Amino acid sequence: MTRPDPTDPALAPVAAAPVDAALGDGAPAAPGKCPVAPPTGLRRRAFLRGAGLTTALGAGALAGAFAAGADATTAPDPSGRTIPFHGPHQAGITTPPQAAASFVSFTVIAPDRAGLRQLLGVLTDRIGALTAGGPVPATDLASPPTDSATLGPVLPSDGLTVTVGVGASLFDGRFGLAGRKPARLVEMPAFPDDDLVGSKELHGDLSLQICADSRDTVMHALRDITRHTRGLMQASWKVDGFHAAPRPSGTPRNQLGFKDGIANPDTGDAKVTDAVLWTHGGANGEPAWVEGGSYQVIRIIRMLVEFWDRVSLHEQETMIGRRRDSGAPLDGTVESDLPNYQADPQGLIVPMTAHIRLANPRTADTADQLILRRGYNYERGLDLDGNLDVGLVFCCYQQDVNRQFTAVQQRLAGEPLVDYISPTGGGYFFALPGVKGPGDRFGSALLA
Repeated sequence: MTRPDPTDPALAPVAAAPVDAALGDGAPAAPGKCPVAPPTGLRRRAFLRGAGLTTALGAGALAGAFAAGADATTAPDPSGRTIPFHGPHQAGITTPPQAAASFVSFTVIAPDRAGLRQLLGVLTDRIGALTAGGPVPATDLASPPTDSATLGPVLPSDGLTVTVGVGASLFDGRFGLAGRKPARLVEMPAFPDDDLVGSKELHGDLSLQICADSRDTVMHALRDITRHTRGLMQASWKVDGFHAAPRPSGTPRNQLGFKDGIANPDTGDAKVTDAVLWTHGGANGEPAWVEGGSYQVIRIIRMLVEFWDRVSLHEQETMIGRRRDSGAPLDGTVESDLPNYQADPQGLIVPMTAHIRLANPRTADTADQLILRRGYNYERGLDLDGNLDVGLVFCCYQQDVNRQFTAVQQRLAGEPLVDYISPTGGGYFFALPGVKGPGDRFGSALLA
């Protein structure tokens, strides 16, 4: 059977229908004069076009069905944990990284501000239902199934979080939001050592960070969300990641073999998170609605492991500034030891050009530049030359992307490590404030 042509206009996303139209009775179109049934591919396309008109508005009702429960056998949750959806901040930021993640960027194709409001409402309903888990609502045999069934008849919560961010391009003239853009939200610039020319994995109107304790739970959530938002947003790029288990203990390792994420701020300390993580409405020129949000940076960083693996261990460790086996700084014994740069002012032990020293000099002037890293390894097979395409989906959160991430990145420009890594894509997004309760919605303050 011939595959459908992906460039066929019939497969293009449709504009969101007005609310009343989306609740139509679903009667088939009047038959034409030709007695021959249309080819299967055409019938499939017609179904897809129709699905775009109905799924977004059905999401609220479906979420209610999940919450109310349906007749199904209760199944055990694979990971045995549910991460709360409601709160002043979104889940998936201070949540310890789960085993699997997808970072997906979308273009919002809703026709107007009402359509954007509808999109954010659908996202609220679907994410709330998916993260809670529960029996899948029953479907009669004549209707499309309410769920893909890839996780079975009872959805596990499986540690699922879905974090919603908005990009600078959402605040153009389409939705009347130009005057409400977060003060530091811009498109991610190309830094001196980046390789972004021709990249198709840059920026976006909206981002989803989907994380769970199992890979199939992440994929199920993405499939469900894209189904219910068809006609309102269209995926632009996607990168999948995995969070390695600690080997043998402590912080997990990246594809260079070094422990990654050791020096994160203490997210259990409210004073710390208020100072370096959460945005505050009305402070530093920020609009009032940003209270409880955070700036998100996503960077797709390829690691040139074939070259790295030929470098001596001594050179690897001096480039990073840590021991590869233990993760300890070069002047310490365990990974939790703090490097004492004051005792090594000339960099005789931890070189002045070491990654950890440039990223976090540990001075009074740089104390407010801490970022919360939440990265994932990735593996994408082989490139055209047969080299491994592996690396890091670097993700971090901060209160002020200029004061924190940009300042760090500028210090890292030209470091020795740049010969072995190649940033190829990503973007800046603003993680919306959390959904505070059942009556709240994503972006309620933004669109008020």
